[in-house]
Amino acid sequence: MKNQSFGSGSPVSFHPYTRGEFDLESGNSWKSLRKPKNPPFVDPIRMIKSVSNRIRYFYKLHPVAVFLSSLVFGVTVLVVLSLYERKFQIVGFRRSDDLALSSGSYPFPNLHNLVMVAGHSIYTSTRCGKFDNEDSWYLEPYQKNPGQAATFLAHIQVGVESAAKDEGALLLFSGGETRKDGGPRSEAQSYWFVAESEGWFGHTDSIRSRALTEEHARDSFENLLFSVCRFRELTGSYPRNITVISYDFKRERFAQLHRPAIGFPEGSFFYIGTPATPGAQEAAEKGEALAMAQFQEDPYGCFGTLHRKRLTRDPFHRFVPYPNGCPELKGLFSYCGPAPFPGWLPWTSVNLSFRFHIRNEDETRGVITGRSRFVSKGKGSLKQVISYDFKRERFAQLHRPAIGFPEGSFFYIGTPAAPGAQEAAEKGEALAMAQFQEDPYGCFGTLHRKRLTRDPFHRFVPYPNGCPELKGLFSYCGPAPFPESLPWTK
Repeated sequence: MKNQSFGSGSPVSFHPYTRGEFDLESGNSWKSLRKPKNPPFVDPIRMIKSVSNRIRYFYKLHPVAVFLSSLVFGVTVLVVLSLYERKFQIVGFRRSDDLALSSGSYPFPNLHNLVMVAGHSIYTSTRCGKFDNEDSWYLEPYQKNPGQAATFLAHIQVGVESAAKDEGALLLFSGGETRKDGGPRSEAQSYWFVAESEGWFGHTDSIRSRALTEEHARDSFENLLFSVCRFRELTGSYPRNITVISYDFKRERFAQLHRPAIGFPEGSFFYIGTPATPGAQEAAEKGEALAMAQFQEDPYGCFGTLHRKRLTRDPFHRFVPYPNGCPELKGLFSYCGPAPFPGWLPWTSVNLSFRFHIRNEDETRGVITGRSRFVSKGKGSLKQVISYDFKRERFAQLHRPAIGFPEGSFFYIGTPAAPGAQEAAEKGEALAMAQFQEDPYGCFGTLHRKRLTRDPFHRFVPYPNGCPELKGLFSYCGPAPFPESLPWTK
């Protein structure tokens, strides 16, 4: 028998125990004693030093490339920051306002329209019940005319009644402590007191809680600008619509000078004027012509006669708090140029327009649909309808009631038909009126067939998917107005 060698020269290795798996002294397996391997610890300080050393090394090799790269990076950062700052200027205040509104810091976050009554005098009587008596008011010499006090009362009443028609309106009486001999009483407080004493002309429950004052204005321009800022203080936003109540002869000043000076959209600005006293009409028109000339030369009242008038109308040196409550208007408050303010304004960045995304033949559904887009987005309001003059009654007296929209928040702007088409247009309108009177929602007969013929490509109407609150209104076909609750009726 041939002996096998297990020596060093043998081709076969012999291991009585598996290498590395058994401890001879303890008799235990290495596998049971071996600790699991942990990932190597990465020292962040050493890593930073390593990266820093690599950058320094690269800089020594390519200094020009590093300089150019740093320059490009710096310029990019500056551009991004400037764009972000611009974007924040436009929409940033809205985000902060949303937080403020959610915390309840604004007392009237749900009011969106401004009704402003411009003050003209201070009530000085210590007794109630003589509001239409000239002796109850402090009057300047040019105001001492029979019936003058009654005009103040008319302004107050018109303001109250206008706001009463719009549940989303904030009523502001505007006017400061303008008369030294009248004492430290403001025109705004005087008007509020008269309205209170008159029982808010029968609208106490709906108006009193949302009628407030702006008590720093010293002229008509400040009546408008300060009231807008005061609106921001109270609601956390800027008005969508502004209605000004003053004298008839001041209409052009407010609409053609003051409104453009603050850049407010013409389509969202409304003016209600009352007549001056008969004996003061001629003098009022002469004075107004002079004031118009002054504001045309100095739209913001910063210099000359207008500036001096403001100083004399501040006998008690009241500190004007604005624009602290409306920081977005800081530039406008400090602007004094002869041309309109060139900077950004909150109401110039908001798209107030809307369009009807349905068949064009049916104005009723057009009104509903236009409103629906804003309901689905949660912002905006149906302010105006623009169409032909001869359709005014159809929209205001048929379509608006059909969707239950408040009359005080509905406005119509009409343009004339072509001269040669006026007669035919009126005949066609009479027929359409009769059809909608019988079928207000256009569900049957001629109106329904007209919709079908005006949809030649069978477009799918997506509504009311985007406005589920109006699902019932879209499916309603009764002869009477829709009987259920609607978002704008709550």
